[in-house]
This record gives sequence, C-alpha cells and structure tokens, in this order.
Amino acid sequence: MDKEPITISGLEKLKKELENLKNKDRPKIVAAISEARSHGDLKENAEYHAAKEQQAKLEGRILSINDTIARANLIDVTKMENNGKIIFGSTITLQNLETKKKIQYKLVGKDEADINNNLIYFKSPIGKALIGKNCKEMASVNTPSGEKNFEILEVEYI
Repeated sequence: MDKEPITISGLEKLKKELENLKNKDRPKIVAAISEARSHGDLKENAEYHAAKEQQAKLEGRILSINDTIARANLIDVTKMENNGKIIFGSTITLQNLETKKKIQYKLVGKDEADINNNLIYFKSPIGKALIGKNCKEMASVNTPSGEKNFEILEVEYI
C-alpha cells in the first residue's frame, strides 16, 4: 500500500466530496430505490435497476476516496524552503518557446488533477518533465501533437 502524495487543498476537497456523497447523495439513492421497489415487480423495473446502478457507482467512489485518504501523504510546500527546484505541490510559470505564451501549472496528486484549472498530475508527461528542474532551466515535453519546449520562469511554493 503505497502512500499517495496530496496537497492540503486536495485533501480538503476529497473530504468535502466524501461528506457530500455520504450525507446527501447516498440518502437520495436509498429513497429512489425504496420508491422504485414500491412500484412492484423488480425484474422489469428500470427505475429500480438504474437506482441500484447509481448506488454501486456511489459506493465505489466512497471506497476509492476512503482508500486515497488512508494512503494520503500530506505535503505542505508552504512550509518548505524554496530553493527554486520544482517539487510536488509547487506552482510553476512556464513560457512556451515557440509561441512565447506564458502558462502556470501546479503539480498535484492523481485525485486533484484538473487541466481546466491548470492542476497537473505530477506523474503526467508534463509533470515528469518538470519535476527536479530548477528556475531558468529548459524543459522538453513529448505530447501527442509533438515535442514542446518550455523555459521555467518561476517556481513558487504556495
């Protein structure tokens, strides 16, 4: 059972999701199953089968979150000395050398990753290319659309 690195905000988000699943979603599904049972024959009751399927997905997600929390290795980069090195939890400002466009990413754990919010899984191709590098270094990332080259402009532990 390997420890899974996670940021403070990621752990809080998982705990809130777990609380919501247990206290809001689970009772709704139980009520839906109860309602569907009252309609009679369960063999051909589509509402019942749909509600049971929803329940199975919800319970699976609850188990997954509990497992992640149990294996969580909480990392708070704000308490670490910033020596310019990219580590798990650091926020990195990059400049694409082709387009000159600047972008900012934060390296996070598997359950926190969200590309729409520039939260990148530290084991993703971009994450792997950045981990261990220092400010002002170059990073090369192989993507499906070809190789991308970046200059690391800033590394923050926020």
